[in-house]
Amino acid sequence: MAANPILFQAGQWLGAAGGALLLVTVVAFLARWGVRFRLVGVTSFTLLLAFSCLAFAVSYVPRVSVPGARSVPVVYDNGTDLVIAAAPADLDAAAIRPTVEEVARNVHGNGRTSIDGVVHVRLRRIEATAEGVGRPLVLAEALLDLASGSVSLVP
Repeated sequence: MAANPILFQAGQWLGAAGGALLLVTVVAFLARWGVRFRLVGVTSFTLLLAFSCLAFAVSYVPRVSVPGARSVPVVYDNGTDLVIAAAPADLDAAAIRPTVEEVARNVHGNGRTSIDGVVHVRLRRIEATAEGVGRPLVLAEALLDLASGSVSLVP
């Protein structure tokens, strides 16, 4: 899915401008113009911008929204099989399951190498046990299957 049609169109226009600048650069080298080396820089930067815009427009994946979920920060991601998100202190009990599901649906499996093909997504809160001391309390856990992309909530 394209991020924005304007971004894709900008990549096409930058590519066309880069091609025109490439022709001018070749002419500048053949005619031994004084600006030929500056044109090399301008041309390569324009082509780099074009490829970057096109790559981003093609690879962009929008965030998934689950009804009833709250936005929470991911505080730990080992890049393979474990993602932990921090729940705020005022998170309702009804919002816990949709929140962990939303975090799991927004975890991308590209580049992840899990032994069993599953990513564990946990929603946790720090519970105070004493003055200045706390321990993590896991509120909910979801499993993301890397092969199918399906999310299942752990009871």
